[in-house]
Amino acid sequence: MRGHPGRREAAGQVSAAAPGQASAFAPPSAAGAAVGRRIGIGLMYGLWKPRVLGAWRVPPGGPVILAVNHSHNIDGPMLMGTAPRPVHFLIKKEAFVGPLDPFLRGIGQLKVDRSGADRTAITSALAVLRHGGVLGIFPEGTRGEGDFASLRAGLAYFAVRSGAPIVPVAVLGSNEKRGRVLSGLPPLRGRIDVVFGDAFEAGDGSGRRTKAALDEATVRIQRRLGAHLENARRSTGRRCET
Repeated sequence: MRGHPGRREAAGQVSAAAPGQASAFAPPSAAGAAVGRRIGIGLMYGLWKPRVLGAWRVPPGGPVILAVNHSHNIDGPMLMGTAPRPVHFLIKKEAFVGPLDPFLRGIGQLKVDRSGADRTAITSALAVLRHGGVLGIFPEGTRGEGDFASLRAGLAYFAVRSGAPIVPVAVLGSNEKRGRVLSGLPPLRGRIDVVFGDAFEAGDGSGRRTKAALDEATVRIQRRLGAHLENARRSTGRRCET
């Protein structure tokens, strides 16, 4: 997401849903996300050879945010197929085209307009966490080098606002170009590493939701995500990859 979800929201002055609406707001389908996970398992393990490390670090229950680096379009589906729990991803609205729109909605994924503060996406994402679900976020905001070098404030907002722990995830090998058979896809049956890190809290314990507090949380998050990525590269032998 681009920038802060909104100055008033960041300050904690406006909730994600109006009073009286929060309890009535239906979160994205948990059953749909479970179906999406099964589809992801079939596709990802059928086309590639995922090696999953540290999945036990994802809390087995309760709200959690998976913060994933993003260097290729299959990073989201790869995580959906390798995470130990169903994941609701925040996905750019441009992906919801044609038949993909009802399909992505049906498997519990969230459409987000990255051009500004998308209140519907914010409300939906917080509803996932409020109901004890797993929210997947690409904190870099868009596909890039996959090195967590540039973080948007959305991740800090959701973590501080919900109190959910963050689990850093490094997907390595999805951007491999050598040996490609199909243009734009990693080599079929190639190894892709998915490394889960230790869960951590983004806030400082003060409960503050001011812009300054979110900026401080973003710095803490970036430090933790960067350290996890470096450790993941070292442990998988992929130190030269992005």
